[in-house]
Amino acid sequence: MSSTVAPLKSLSDAGVSIWLDDLSRKRIESGNLAELVENSHVVGVTTNPSIFQGAIGSGEGYEEQLADLAVRKVTVDEAVRMMTTADVRAAADILRPVYETTQGRDGRVSIEVDPRLAHETEATVAEAKQLAWLVDRPNVMIKIPATLAGLPAITEVIGLGISVNVTLIFSLDRYKAVMDAYLAGLEKARARGIDLSTIHSVASFFVSRVDAEIDKRLDKAGTDEAKGLKGKAALANARLAYEAYEQVFASERATELEAAGANKQRPLWASTGVKDPAYKDTLYVDELVAPGTVNTMPEGTLNATADHGGITGDTVTGGYEQARADLAAVEALGISYDEVVQQLEDEGVAKFEIAWTDLLGTVSARLAGEEAQAK
Repeated sequence: MSSTVAPLKSLSDAGVSIWLDDLSRKRIESGNLAELVENSHVVGVTTNPSIFQGAIGSGEGYEEQLADLAVRKVTVDEAVRMMTTADVRAAADILRPVYETTQGRDGRVSIEVDPRLAHETEATVAEAKQLAWLVDRPNVMIKIPATLAGLPAITEVIGLGISVNVTLIFSLDRYKAVMDAYLAGLEKARARGIDLSTIHSVASFFVSRVDAEIDKRLDKAGTDEAKGLKGKAALANARLAYEAYEQVFASERATELEAAGANKQRPLWASTGVKDPAYKDTLYVDELVAPGTVNTMPEGTLNATADHGGITGDTVTGGYEQARADLAAVEALGISYDEVVQQLEDEGVAKFEIAWTDLLGTVSARLAGEEAQAK
């Protein structure tokens, strides 16, 4: 094995599933995704509105489908869904062997509900059902944001037997509510006679954005103590999330469901590309190694980890007391944890909504161009 892939193998051997946080038609058709699965221990793919905005916005690989959609005079919303679900279906087919060999644990491709529905429970459920039907692959995961309106939607969608990737989790309290929503969904599924072993879920706990916001506030505080806390809050937050995961899935409620065939909802570390160039570019990989987790990485972070990741085994479970101390020290400086995580959730929803709106605008213009050309 080449030394360049050794850290990725070490990460995988430590119980971390490596998922790629990117997808495009070019990546699929060039064979690049299959190559990453074959050679770089990639066992899943996540997408989001920003990723599709970048991929489809470039136009590369989508020309023929756009021309067909223009001739059919479909709405822009339908065109976007046809293109994104086609990519997810193709990626799911590439990852199907991984799905088979891991009994459905990995080999997953995630696609998000329309971000404009983030605060509408019933519409989110309807959209999730529609996406699962459109992609029509057993290894698809539907992404639902962990907003207050998203929580009952998660329960209902899991209760229908659809696998879910819960996204945009920033706070520990909200993460606990997400795990509760998952367990409630499993209970619904069991009552409906659905085989619980077929349902999988991950909870995407965002990392780098926490440091980006808290570091900004620490810089403003300006003291030596504040500067000494930079780069610690995101890891502390994530480590305490893992502690909560261990506690919840050791509970009587969870173990009873597990005995009935249910799978644990795994923590997924999202937003793992560092935002501050002063930090090691593999910080949120090296320092968040724990069994039964997923780390979804942009390609830059994946390549950096392959090249010089420092994988030294579990870097999470021994650090709970220090994590609590780090977050308490941040609070002691007058930086409100609750305020920060709520702001990050609001910004996360807004960013995805803007990216989706931009994508609709881009596709609308391309469809109009194709239509004009056809005349």
